[in-house]
Amino acid sequence: MSGHAKDPFRIRDHVVEFDDIVAEIVRRSEDSRANVPMVGDVAYGDDATETIDLFFPEGKRDRLPVHMFIHGGYWRMFSKRDYSYVAETVTNAGAIAVIVDYALMPAVRMAKIVDQTRRAKRWVLDHIADHGGDPDLLTVSGHSAGAQLATMLFDGDDRPSGIKGALLLGGLYDLKPLQMSFLAAEIAITDEEARRFSPINHSFDPSVAVEISVGADETPPFHSQAAMFTSHLENQGLAVSRTTLAAANHMSSVRDLGVAGTEAASLLARFVGSQSA
Repeated sequence: MSGHAKDPFRIRDHVVEFDDIVAEIVRRSEDSRANVPMVGDVAYGDDATETIDLFFPEGKRDRLPVHMFIHGGYWRMFSKRDYSYVAETVTNAGAIAVIVDYALMPAVRMAKIVDQTRRAKRWVLDHIADHGGDPDLLTVSGHSAGAQLATMLFDGDDRPSGIKGALLLGGLYDLKPLQMSFLAAEIAITDEEARRFSPINHSFDPSVAVEISVGADETPPFHSQAAMFTSHLENQGLAVSRTTLAAANHMSSVRDLGVAGTEAASLLARFVGSQSA
């Protein structure tokens, strides 16, 4: 590709307020960690990157619904601490929020990250009851690369998957085009990684309810991938809803997950509530 400006996957080139939004979500996350009841840095594995933060609604904790959030950043930036603010919407909806951390490329390869997120889910299923959660009421959401990772929690032959529903925001479901993007120089997705970890190549647990969402102002590949993956899941018998967030771009959509009254936050709150019955 001859120039970054032509790369539809390089979000910074298409979201002029990119840095301002990142600063805002970091600030909101600091406020959330200060104000929402939480247990931080709970290990789900031996590596220093293998931790989760748990955030709780006020009041008694007795078999509460549980919602995992997996951050994006093209597998090579951000951390769970940057996305604590998502817990505001989840806990206000009456669920325990589990914000997941994982190692970053290129220091590790994608197989490691997928394995980490799967082990994080396993920790939740095995241990969340000790924190007042109901492992039978587990949902997941993810943004961008986090949406791709979220799909890896209900794919394959391990059924039931333990996931009731998945909210996928601005997701990447076919990794092949990323090999020709600016990411080639940063993480160099291999042919094997594109084949093994593109959700469009996977089969999924048909019992999982899926919400696929994309901002109206996203670049074309995010819209085409959302449409393609919606059809892929419907063809496998999953219940799928598809939403376009008005006047939202790749970064404002994820910011708004934690901003009360926005379309994205309302979508997340409804999703958590609808899958918790």
